[in-house]
Amino acid sequence: MVSDQPGPIPNATVIADAVRSGRLTARAAVEHSLARIARHDPALNAFTVVRADQARAEADAQDAGGRGHHGPLAGVPVAVKEEYDVAGLVTTLGGRGNSTPAASDSDVIKRLRDAGAIIVGKTAMPEFGQFPHTEGLDRGRTHNPWALDRSPGGSSGGSAVAVASGMVPIALGADGGGSIRIPASACGLVGLKPQRGRITPSPLIEHWFGLVVLGALTRSVADQALVLDAIAGSLPADRYRAAPLKEPLTSAITGRPRLRVGWTTKPVMPGAKVDPEVSDAMAAFGSRLAGLGHAASPIEPRWPVPTPAFLPQFFAGMRVEAGQVEHPERLEPRTRATVAMSGWATPRVVEAALAAGRRVTAALDALLADWDVIAVPTMTVPPPKLGLLDGLGAVRSLLKSTPIVGNTAIFNVSGHPALSIPMGLTSDGLPLGVQLLGPYGGEGRLLALAAELEEAQPWDAVAPAYR
Repeated sequence: MVSDQPGPIPNATVIADAVRSGRLTARAAVEHSLARIARHDPALNAFTVVRADQARAEADAQDAGGRGHHGPLAGVPVAVKEEYDVAGLVTTLGGRGNSTPAASDSDVIKRLRDAGAIIVGKTAMPEFGQFPHTEGLDRGRTHNPWALDRSPGGSSGGSAVAVASGMVPIALGADGGGSIRIPASACGLVGLKPQRGRITPSPLIEHWFGLVVLGALTRSVADQALVLDAIAGSLPADRYRAAPLKEPLTSAITGRPRLRVGWTTKPVMPGAKVDPEVSDAMAAFGSRLAGLGHAASPIEPRWPVPTPAFLPQFFAGMRVEAGQVEHPERLEPRTRATVAMSGWATPRVVEAALAAGRRVTAALDALLADWDVIAVPTMTVPPPKLGLLDGLGAVRSLLKSTPIVGNTAIFNVSGHPALSIPMGLTSDGLPLGVQLLGPYGGEGRLLALAAELEEAQPWDAVAPAYR
C-alpha cells in the first residue's frame, strides 16, 4: 500500500533493483509516484498531463512478465518533456500549436519502455523551449521547489521540478542552449548535455540545426548513467552521429582517474557579472577537487565567441519548428514575433553559422588539450525570481534571457558534452551548479568525476520542503 503522504520516491537504481529482485512491484513504484504528483504538483505546476490509468496498466503488464520486466529501468516512473512524442498524447512543444495525439512513441521513448521505465506524464516547458524559464501563456508558471517564488530554469523546468520534488527519480529533457543544465543548477540536480549525436532526435534528423540534444535530469550520478545507457544511440538518418562509447556509463562512473581540472569563474559572455556567492562557491569547489587529489588550478581561458554561430541556428530553428506545427496561428505572440524576425537566417547564413560553430569546437578542443576537464559555473547568478519576462516582447525577452544562458549555449554550439552538478547553496538556501566540460566522447570522464565528488560530499537533491 502507498501512504497518503509518501516520502520522496527512491532513486531509479534502487527501484529497478527492487523490482527485478521481486522485492517491489512496478505497480507499487508507479502508485508512489502518482501519490506524490497528486499531493505536490498542484502547487508546483510541473506536469502538463498525468498518465495515471495508462501507467498503472503498463506497470501491471510489466509485473506479469511484460515489456521491460528485467530491464535496467524496471518499474521506474519517468516523466518526459513536452517535446517528446508519446503515443496517444499531443506533443504540445509548450503551447497550442499542435492538437493531434502522436501516433507512436519517439525512438527514445521506445528505448525507455524497452528498459522497463513507466511513463507517468509529460512536463512543462516554454513554447518551443526558447527561454531559460518555464512560464507560458497556456500553462502558467512552474515553481522551483527550493523556493516557490524562484524560477526552476528552463526550458526543461517542468522535468527538473518533477525530480527535485521527489515525484519521479528521472525526467527527460532537451538542451538547445542550456535547457537541461540550467534547470539542473537551479533545482540542485544532475543534468548532462551529452555530446551532439549521442542520442537520436528521431523522428527528427536534427533539431535547431544541431544545437538541441536530448538528455535527462536526475538526483544522482548513478541514475544519470543508468538512463543515458538506456537511451543512447544514433540512427543512420540522423544528421549527427557520435561514435559509441568505449564502455557503458554505469561502468565508467566507478573509475577514479586523477585528472587535470582547470576551474574558472571567468564568464563566457564578455562583461557578464558573476554573483559573489557563485564566485565563492566556485573557489570552494576548486579546493574540493584538490583535496581529492586532482591537479586543480584556477585558469583564465580565452573563450571563443559563440554568438555568430548560435543566433542564426536558433532563429532558423525556431522558424523550422513553427513550420512543423499544425496551428501556427495559435502560437504565443512572442513566438510568432521571433519567427517573423528570423528571415535574415537564410540557408546561406546558417551554413556560415555552422562553419563558425566548427571554429568554436576547435578552440575548445585546444583548451581541452591542456585540461582533462574544465569547470565553470553553470549560471553566473542564483536562480532568478519568477516573472522575469513578464510583459516583455520577443526582443526584450531574448535580451533578458541572454545572461542566464551565457555560460551554457557555447557548448551547444561546439557539441561537447557538458554536465551540471550541485556545487553548493547560497546563504538563503538556493542551489548553485557547476558545469563540467569534457572532450568529445568524454561523458564517462565527466560522470566519473561527478560520482567521486558525490561520494566525498553527498548532496540531497530533493528540495527541503519535499523531503
